[in-house]
Amino acid sequence: MIGLYYEDHQVGRTTTIGAREFTREAIIAFARAYDPQPFHLDDAAGAASLFGSLCASGWHTASVCMRLVVDFREAQRAAAAARGEPLPTRGVGLGVRDLRWISPVRPGDVVTYSVRVESMRETKRPQWGVIGFQATGVDQSGREVLSYFSHGLFARRGH
Repeated sequence: MIGLYYEDHQVGRTTTIGAREFTREAIIAFARAYDPQPFHLDDAAGAASLFGSLCASGWHTASVCMRLVVDFREAQRAAAAARGEPLPTRGVGLGVRDLRWISPVRPGDVVTYSVRVESMRETKRPQWGVIGFQATGVDQSGREVLSYFSHGLFARRGH
């Protein structure tokens, strides 16, 4: 499970953070705003492309993953606050590497996102730890569509 504090994590643990259906309308709206390539904007252009149909921008699939990460963490914060637990200072992302768009996401596809804790290390500042995550997105047929690795700064308990 993704936790609020550094100590809540364990290397090897995988957490499903949510799923999203990619509708034709959402694919086109995202493409118009951020990635206006023809195969993301038009059915005919998508059919004529190497993808063979309209498909979502890889940036769209990655942005949805980020939204689900934030929503998941905010839900955890709200639950902890409702229990009267202290909330940690919010950390920050330290970067992304090896971002891959493995398979196209088409209208009607439902992508389920998960993160796996790959590494943990303490920092020179005792109030912070760094956690490495592998994020993946898998469509309804089990095909991986997105993968990336990221590091994040997490507050430590008692500091």
